[in-house]
Amino acid sequence: MESGNLLFAFGITLAAGLATAIGSLIAFLSKKQSPAFLSSMLGFSAGVMIYVSMIEIFPKAEVALTNDLGEQWGPWATVLGFFGGMGLIAVIDKVVPSEMNPHEITNAISGIDSAQRARLMRMGMVTAFAIGIHNFPEGFATFLSAINDPEVAIPIAVAIGLHNIPEGIAVSAPIYYATGSRAKAFWLSAASGLAEPLGALVGFLVLSTFVSDTLMGMSLAAVAGIMIFISVDELLPSAEEFGKHHVAIYSMVAGMGVMALSLLLLN
Repeated sequence: MESGNLLFAFGITLAAGLATAIGSLIAFLSKKQSPAFLSSMLGFSAGVMIYVSMIEIFPKAEVALTNDLGEQWGPWATVLGFFGGMGLIAVIDKVVPSEMNPHEITNAISGIDSAQRARLMRMGMVTAFAIGIHNFPEGFATFLSAINDPEVAIPIAVAIGLHNIPEGIAVSAPIYYATGSRAKAFWLSAASGLAEPLGALVGFLVLSTFVSDTLMGMSLAAVAGIMIFISVDELLPSAEEFGKHHVAIYSMVAGMGVMALSLLLLN
């Protein structure tokens, strides 16, 4: 394998992953930050996560598990992984304190109290974790496509980058409103995208010889469950809390539309 091909594959995977940073910029582009703007961003993020979970991640998990376990047990394993992910994040939600020390959150946006900021910060961190897990195998897939056919890999990477942009919004918006820090929102959002080149690197060095369809499928199913749980337990209720009902719903639909368009481009 030529070094030039390797560098190209890693480079294009890195570029696709870092598109989350573009989303983080969009999330606080408005000069006047307000709870209403936050409501629309949270609703948009919920739409992104619900759509990508049910339309992309869950079906991919089912295909992987069916390939490995057969048509009888594959769908059962997918559902088990999905609700297992929900159960995991529910346990984490109980274990992690809902309150944080308000003195550790400085320069926060006015109009949002310390308890709300604490919840937003936790929401952003858990979202970053879930998106990072989702991006890990995605990075490996982009890397492999670039190795096998660079011409095909370019539009794939562009499409992945486009649907990483709203994922960046999902991470950065709650973190920015929790801390008031554009730098923290930007870097944490960008870091979730770095899971893609990390997935390429680890996949190239290690995972290609160890990972099974069962392990990958269960992981993806769990991620879908985690994202759905976050959306209905945290993002949508918070969107309504900070704004009006219809703003949250319309923003959710817009998030679904943007993610649908990016996935159509990907296919």
